[in-house]
Amino acid sequence: MDATVLKDAVTRLKRAHGQVGAVIAMIENGEDCERVVTQLAAASRALDRAGFKIIATGMRQCQQARQEGEEPPLTEEQLEKLFLTLS
Repeated sequence: MDATVLKDAVTRLKRAHGQVGAVIAMIENGEDCERVVTQLAAASRALDRAGFKIIATGMRQCQQARQEGEEPPLTEEQLEKLFLTLS
């Protein structure tokens, strides 16, 4: 997969990376449970969104390959399995 095409996913993953670091620091500092869980939920959403962005990119690449008469990098079954992995 081309990193330039997945720039948005990489941005989301970097955001999640920072959020996970914040969660660790919050736990180590004895922060309030509600604040920790709220931050953890935000990190989880960022990871999910990055995953869905990657799958959407894969779907577009497969569609483009088919339109060009080429073999797509993934089958529809593989894409479906990846999608369901995130749900």
